Amino acid sequence: MPLTVRDLLAIPSLRLRLVAGGSGLGRVVEAAHATENTRPATWLEGAEVIMTNGLLLSVDEAGCAAYVKELGTGKAAALILGVGPGLPLQTVPETLSRHAEHIGMPLLTAPSNVSFASITKAVFVARASEERRLLERTLRTQRRLSSAAASGDGLAGLLSSWFQAVNSGVAVCDSSGRLLGSAGTDGQELLTHAATVIETVALHGLRGSGGADLPCGRLVVQPLGTTRLRGFLVLLDTGSPEARLLVSVLVSLLSVELERRHLADEPQRRRRAALLARLFHPDITADRARALLRSADVASSSIRALTVQAAGAPAELAADLALAVPGGLARVTGDTVEMIVPEESDTTAVLRRFAPGLPAGIGPAVAPQHAALSLRQAIALLSSSTELGRPVSASEAGSIRLLLSLGSPATLAAFADTVLAPLDAADPGGELTETLRVWLETNGSWAEASSLLGLHRHTVQNRIEKVARLTGRQQDRAEDRVDLWLALTARAVGGPSHQQKYRSGASSKG
Repeated sequence: MPLTVRDLLAIPSLRLRLVAGGSGLGRVVEAAHATENTRPATWLEGAEVIMTNGLLLSVDEAGCAAYVKELGTGKAAALILGVGPGLPLQTVPETLSRHAEHIGMPLLTAPSNVSFASITKAVFVARASEERRLLERTLRTQRRLSSAAASGDGLAGLLSSWFQAVNSGVAVCDSSGRLLGSAGTDGQELLTHAATVIETVALHGLRGSGGADLPCGRLVVQPLGTTRLRGFLVLLDTGSPEARLLVSVLVSLLSVELERRHLADEPQRRRRAALLARLFHPDITADRARALLRSADVASSSIRALTVQAAGAPAELAADLALAVPGGLARVTGDTVEMIVPEESDTTAVLRRFAPGLPAGIGPAVAPQHAALSLRQAIALLSSSTELGRPVSASEAGSIRLLLSLGSPATLAAFADTVLAPLDAADPGGELTETLRVWLETNGSWAEASSLLGLHRHTVQNRIEKVARLTGRQQDRAEDRVDLWLALTARAVGGPSHQQKYRSGASSKG
């Protein structure tokens, strides 16, 4: 336990006497400082015992009030006043005692034959003894934790030993946030409270940690793993000196334990990779495919393939991804991770957590026996994902917007301007362009376009005929209609249109 004013008062050799401020006897003492400065707050760091003979102290009401306020501002632990024969003060001024009592500042007196140096030495010796006892307790606890980690109890024994030693609630989860063990607290509830902090720490891998003051207490989150993120340690109320000293020890032991578990799971990962190879066989039957999924505890009737281009260590990435999705069906092919996920899985969230910035293709949802088909499409999407810098799904593959987004912005802009330049010049208000867009999107339906635009059918027809005259592209020629539609879509993909810039320029000139 830390040294307190009460402990200092109990040291027989100092013969200190409490005069006022008894409510503050529990204040922690970290140092003792002798000074005659009547404005010491600027020079204090907090938790010091201030010793003075009162040489410069004004003992009137205002002087004592100001001095005690200074001690409170500097967060002093206590005031020791030297009084007696041969000293400036023979007794404690009543005004000083009254103000000290008012704010709960312990006011002690020291006999004239007890030097301030001896008090400083006593504080130092007591602090050193406490630090030695803390170190001894910490070493004993460290040995207990190490023994628990080496025993057959594994994670459960380690967490139980931690809680018994420092009385700090603890929970450990894997890299996907699933509870692996806890002690001294409801582990699942603690992880729920810590979810936001865990998400933030995960973004920094092994390089970060985090904390938060929540209704359940002070939370601390530490990443676990030696070379790769394997999980998270969540601690509750780690304010004791022993707990603060031992957190790094616990992190190291838990990191080793999770690495051991990762290595122990390697045979299981190989079996699932072999199972996946059978599922990807083009001639697999529906019954056999469903049976393979059941053996991997995947109950979904619809699945999709997922491929991720690994920048390095594809086996490690495959292990992370397998841990994050039901069934854990993943394998490595060259530098690509291939896997199967249930259709209902949040694939985007998984990729954001475990494969940020990596090219990824997401195949279509298919019946289990068509897994190979979904895989082929997922592989084909990797090049598009590389170009776009984000995962690409099969639902986008047939989209003209995806194809256009892969082109050079300058080339797309040039194509759109070439087709639509006559409209830009003749139609600064954009009425013709908007009419053209709606007419094309309604597949040339005069009635539907008129209804959407709120115009008479003949007005729509007149505008489309004017577009044909200006652009030289006819409404009844499929190739011309495709050109117009592609030009409009290219502008939508590429950002602000030339026509918008034209209007902006015309407006500024006006």
